[in-house]
Amino acid sequence: MKCFFYFKDRNRNRERKSAPVVLQDQSKSDISGGAAERVTKSSCSTSSARSFSDVYEGKAQNLRVFTFLELKQATNNFNRLLKIGEGGFGCVYKGNIKPADGKGESTIVAIKKLNRDGYQGHKQWVAEVQFLGVVDHPNLVKLIGYCAIDGERGIQRLLVYEFMSNKSLEDHLFNTAFPVLSWQRRLQIALGAAQGLAYLHEELEVQVIYRDLKSSNVLLDDDFKPRLSDFGLAREGPTGMHTHVSTAVVGTWGYAAPDYIETGHLTAKSDVWSFGVVLYEILTGRRSLERNRPKSEHKLLDWVKRYPADSRKFGMVIDPRLENQYSLNAARKMAKLADTCLLKSAKDRPKMSQVVETLKQIIQISGENSSSIDTSFQSVDDDPVVEEKPKQTGATESAKRRMAHLAKLSEHVGGISRRRFLIMQKAKVT
Repeated sequence: MKCFFYFKDRNRNRERKSAPVVLQDQSKSDISGGAAERVTKSSCSTSSARSFSDVYEGKAQNLRVFTFLELKQATNNFNRLLKIGEGGFGCVYKGNIKPADGKGESTIVAIKKLNRDGYQGHKQWVAEVQFLGVVDHPNLVKLIGYCAIDGERGIQRLLVYEFMSNKSLEDHLFNTAFPVLSWQRRLQIALGAAQGLAYLHEELEVQVIYRDLKSSNVLLDDDFKPRLSDFGLAREGPTGMHTHVSTAVVGTWGYAAPDYIETGHLTAKSDVWSFGVVLYEILTGRRSLERNRPKSEHKLLDWVKRYPADSRKFGMVIDPRLENQYSLNAARKMAKLADTCLLKSAKDRPKMSQVVETLKQIIQISGENSSSIDTSFQSVDDDPVVEEKPKQTGATESAKRRMAHLAKLSEHVGGISRRRFLIMQKAKVT
């Protein structure tokens, strides 16, 4: 897998904590230096009568242009105590900005400052400004403004976003320091993220392929409403008769669609694959890649295949932190939806608008069946699902163990002879 030059191999010993807005992976950026520079402009995207740049020109006035001094003051000279995240782009700081006219109360924001030595560069900064300067949806993070200074002391590139107080989906799923996300809240977060993608794919004048969906890029506001962030890798979708956009492959291990990795052909269905991975992360409370687990469980998608949605052992994949407070029926349907998003053939995967409708139905089912899971469907053994044919003669090993246990218990049974008790229990076991 290391032959893919466009992904940076992760070093577990240098992992950084994920934080709002900035991270390009579960722990740090996977984008190799210069990868963005190698993105090719395919004929698939050049025939568009109207590009995103054209759309941006008409809406650029919606963004506020900050001076470097304003943002320096807003962050107390980029004080390390105000740093809330760090990734391939650079550092993210919490800051307070004053209204443009100087009147009224200040606003808390997140300020992302480009690191000149970072993996991401000027092209990603421009992409974020252009895409977020145009899009407008309640499930996409809002870009307030930017700062671009080319001075004697070098180049300064900064972005100013609305502040997301509840950090990211990644934090709440995988960091035990955070409160457990309830089942209903997880469903609502999944729905909101799906609606954000559907908007990018199907509701804009020019299609946008997000290309970097993962739990660390799903930010949560005060009410835990999800907002997709970090549009540095976003691309315009194919136009006309073209079926894909050809690009150098960039993204994050564990989330990028295999067909995109193998061919460099980018489509909206690449985002659908990534969404399927995030759905399983929401269901299981496990990361897409976890090298600290047994080798057979490193890759989430390989592990969940052992417990299909229709199997008796399906309950084994559900996040134990939920403590059985979820709808089993809804969870099964959610896993089946994830499976359709993860189909090998991109054309067989659903559109995000179809995913949205399915999630709405799942939420409705979950509301109608809000009782705890029936634990009789669970198995205490974490084994692959194997349908065994019943043996014709003799008792199974587990039955023998239970018979021995019942024999011991029978010594304390009052009012029934030991022999009669054993006969009754044997009939039930065998």
